[in-house]
Amino acid sequence: MTPTVGKYIILIGAAILLVGVVVYFFGDKLNWLGRLPGDIRIEGKNGGGFYFPIVTCIVVSIVLNLLIVLIRKFFG
Repeated sequence: MTPTVGKYIILIGAAILLVGVVVYFFGDKLNWLGRLPGDIRIEGKNGGGFYFPIVTCIVVSIVLNLLIVLIRKFFG
């Protein structure tokens, strides 16, 4: 392995740790995540249903892309 791969592994680990800390301490305040306007929710009469959080996926994708751009700008 090269030192570059090691740096990426450390960054990924730090990101996972950061997400874990945020969820642990602020999990009760993140109830809106997954219930944004535009998320598709279809519930059947007999208890079955379908849920697709499309707007939540778009928001998470935008935030992650911005983080990647910032990391590349400062460390790349």
